[in-house]
Amino acid sequence: MAGPAWAEIEGAVRAELVTVGRRSGRPHTVRLRGVIHRGDFYFSRHRPDSDWFLNALAHPRVTVRWEGLAIAGTASQVTDASLERRISSLKYPGDDPRGLERRVAIRVAPSGGAIT
Repeated sequence: MAGPAWAEIEGAVRAELVTVGRRSGRPHTVRLRGVIHRGDFYFSRHRPDSDWFLNALAHPRVTVRWEGLAIAGTASQVTDASLERRISSLKYPGDDPRGLERRVAIRVAPSGGAIT
């Protein structure tokens, strides 16, 4: 049986991250440049003060919308510095200096196949 559509992808993607608002309790959707790495989705930024980042930490059950799929998953903060560097280099490949910048990141581990 074949794995999920994203299982063999390694690199930057455009996706929507749907979180639950930490204050409002309502869905919050943001379109982001992310990374697929070893079957998980990663989203990163310079500072940990964005709504999507804080929402994902407060309510880790999230949905990633990618390529017409809605993928349920669990978000967690990346604390491994070498993995953070790898995610940045995949998000900004080649000579892009942003690939070398320090970032905070969340990992979204899919909890099965796509839900749509």
